[in-house]
Amino acid sequence: MANLKEIRNRITSIKSTMQITSAMKMVSAAKLKKAQDAITAMRPYSSKLTELLQNLSATLDSDAGGVYSTQREVSKVLLVVITSNRGLCGGFNSSITKEVIKTVKDKYNNVEVDLFAIGKKGGDVLSKQFNIVATRNDIFDDLTFDNVAAIAENLMSMYAEGTYDKIEVLYNQFKNAATQIPQVEQFLPIKPVEGSDSTEVNSDYIFEPSKEEIVLALIPKSLKTQLYKSIRDSFASEHGARMTAMHKATDNATDLRDDLLLTYNKARQAAITNEILEIVGGAEALKN
Repeated sequence: MANLKEIRNRITSIKSTMQITSAMKMVSAAKLKKAQDAITAMRPYSSKLTELLQNLSATLDSDAGGVYSTQREVSKVLLVVITSNRGLCGGFNSSITKEVIKTVKDKYNNVEVDLFAIGKKGGDVLSKQFNIVATRNDIFDDLTFDNVAAIAENLMSMYAEGTYDKIEVLYNQFKNAATQIPQVEQFLPIKPVEGSDSTEVNSDYIFEPSKEEIVLALIPKSLKTQLYKSIRDSFASEHGARMTAMHKATDNATDLRDDLLLTYNKARQAAITNEILEIVGGAEALKN
């Protein structure tokens, strides 16, 4: 049986770990509430704006301002991969890296693929297999619309100049604290409304000023909002995943501590019993 001192040291160590994981859980829970409120508030706005953009751009050609909705033959693809800068969040980052590998294998096996990494963890892992053209690990330090808009403008510029024929965003969509759903969303070109033709999608709109002017102003705003929503979703998912992971870690540490306490008590009882037997044996020897 293990030495009593060794068991005591392990119990002390596990108690310290429990304090750390419990504190991290509470910090993530506090951050999650704010991040969840932010993404819940902006989802309806982002969805409606994207719907309007799809409807308006469905009938425009490149000369009329629809360069971002022009479908091209895909020979080079950029995947914007959103992960976290820190670990200890369960399978949050690994689910996205697996989704990247699966997407490339299933959809772009014979196409040149580059990655734009937002978040250190994803960039570190995927850089071993893919070409990382840019990283933005600092975005989570000051997650504002203006900072994200600068990234969106860069992506829009690369597509408009023909550097890439298609750009997709991969991120974890926040469902609840315990569930994050990996998503692959097409960023550019703008996807047309499915199941509708160009004469139907715009029938409910009266344009003032012209449709072209509206789209020229709406496209950049919609794309920036779409990317901001994706990063916000990932940010909320990260804190939810970390809170869940730290909760499970605390529970596991508690179970291990209880098992060690039981082992310690058994070992201590066995030691006391041996000492009593030795005393009794010594007393009997003196009598004889």
